[in-house]
Amino acid sequence: MKKIMVVDDSALMRRALCDIINADERFEVTAIARNGLEALELLKTDKFDAVVLDVNMPKMTGIELLKELQKNKIDANVLMASTDTSDGAAITIEALELGALDFIHKPGSFLVTQNVDFKRNFLDTLIAVSESTLYLSKRVKPSPVKPVIPEKKVIVPLQKGNRIYDIVAIASSTGGPRALQQVIPFLHEGMQAPLLIVQHMPPGFTKSFADRLDTLSKLKVSEAVEGDILENGHVYLAMGGKHMKVLFANGKHTIHYSDEPNREGVKPSANYMYESLADSNFKNILCIVLTGMGADGTKGIENLHAVKNTYIIAQEEHTCAVYGMPKSIVATGLVQKIVPLDGIAQEINMNVEVR
Repeated sequence: MKKIMVVDDSALMRRALCDIINADERFEVTAIARNGLEALELLKTDKFDAVVLDVNMPKMTGIELLKELQKNKIDANVLMASTDTSDGAAITIEALELGALDFIHKPGSFLVTQNVDFKRNFLDTLIAVSESTLYLSKRVKPSPVKPVIPEKKVIVPLQKGNRIYDIVAIASSTGGPRALQQVIPFLHEGMQAPLLIVQHMPPGFTKSFADRLDTLSKLKVSEAVEGDILENGHVYLAMGGKHMKVLFANGKHTIHYSDEPNREGVKPSANYMYESLADSNFKNILCIVLTGMGADGTKGIENLHAVKNTYIIAQEEHTCAVYGMPKSIVATGLVQKIVPLDGIAQEINMNVEVR
């Protein structure tokens, strides 16, 4: 049973979250704190599989606690409880930069916490965060891993310098925001391909995240909006709460959104994005699957691979916050390369033309 600490200054919210957690046989709330200062003292002497952390609290905020954990080199798998206001979204992005693994949209009322969908999403995210070993000081160091190539398919390995890919499509989930900040800012200016990203996030957060990436990167990064025409050297982040696909008409590729049901339990879905590229005019597609729970991206890439020239890269296990999505695509045998996080940007730079 996994040990959980809940940190929130609201007694009602602490009760609501604790009740949800304790009702699941996988978890037990073994400590509560009313602010970051109380939580810090507990974390100095005890270990928890996950910490559910509020943002705005007296004495020490969630952000201040994360900074103290870094300063004191205290390991903790943190799940933020965040609001979807403009300020709240920006603070959430900062929390992810400071080491929080993921976040949930904190309800504005007790009644919303009793919603079945909220409980399921909260517990699914909590189990992923609690099982992450990425930030543990004694984790196993990455070791070279060879991709498994299926015998029934003939795949010609890409040689260095073959800059032939005309679009890059990236899928990520838990741990993705921090991972993407170690990829997108290191891409070369003047890339002759558009880049699409599906990062699992709810509405209200993706614009803040895109804006943050834009300030760090040589390429233009924006939250994709309906009707955007894909341009080379531009990074398009899927809007939270809607499925993003690419349409080809009149010689142009444009962004289109759909409000269809969740796929793989998420919206936006990377599967949806990848499958739309099967009907595009792009001939050579670089697919990258980063850290995340679940299997989103696998079915879409399998369908895309059947009709397009694809080069598929998965993030190496020991650099993932959660080795779910990369594990799923690796299991198909279609992956040509498994790369540690700090090598992903180099792979993109090497395989997309730059002017």
